[in-house]
Amino acid sequence: MARLVFFDLDGTLADRQSALSDALTCLCRSRALSPDAEQWLRAALADRATAGDFARLREVFGLEVSAGDLWQEYVHLMAAAVTCRPEVLEGLARLRAAAWTIGVVTNGAGDIQRAKLAGTGLADLVHGVAASGDLEIRKPDRRLFELGAARCGVSLEGGWMVGDNPAGDIGGGHQAGLRTIWLRGRPWPNGLPAANHVVDDVTDAIAILLNETWE
Repeated sequence: MARLVFFDLDGTLADRQSALSDALTCLCRSRALSPDAEQWLRAALADRATAGDFARLREVFGLEVSAGDLWQEYVHLMAAAVTCRPEVLEGLARLRAAAWTIGVVTNGAGDIQRAKLAGTGLADLVHGVAASGDLEIRKPDRRLFELGAARCGVSLEGGWMVGDNPAGDIGGGHQAGLRTIWLRGRPWPNGLPAANHVVDDVTDAIAILLNETWE
C-alpha cells in the first residue's frame, strides 16, 4: 500500500494571506487603481481568486486594461510573494525520503495554484497536484481527491489529508475515505466528523506522519 498524504495549499503549506496583501498592493500601484477599486478587489479576493474577479473589476470600475492582463499580473505577483517556511519544505523532503507519496489538493484556479507551488519550491517536493479549477469542482467533492490520487499514480486507500478547512479538507478527506489531520484555527462546524488528529502547525502534522508505522 502506498504511503499517500494530501496537503491543502493555502493556509496549510503556504501563507496566502500575507502574500495576497503584498500582491494586491503591488498590483494596485502598478495599475494606478483607485482606493475604491483596491478595496473592492481585496474584498473579492479575500477567500479565493479567479480570472472572473478581474473581469468584474474591469466592468465595475470601467478599466481600460484587459481582464486577462490583470489576472496574469496578479498570478505573477502572487507567485513572487507567497512563501513556505523552510521547516515545512524540510519536513516534506523527509516524508519523501521515508517513501511517502505527497499530493496537493487545493481549491483554486490551476494556473495560480501551480505558480504558487513553483514559486515556493513546493513543486519539487510533491508528486501530483489537483486544483479545483482543473475540473470545476471544489473540495469537499470526492472527485477532486480521486484526481489527486490519479495524478500521484496511487489509490486513495490508506491515505491522509492535512488541511485547515474543516468542511473542505477534513470533511472532504473523510468522505474520500482518508484519515485526517486538522490545523486548528477556524470554527469547527456542528455535525462534522472529528479529525483523526488536531495540531497547531503543519510541521506537527508531518511529525505525526513520520511516526506512522507501516506493515
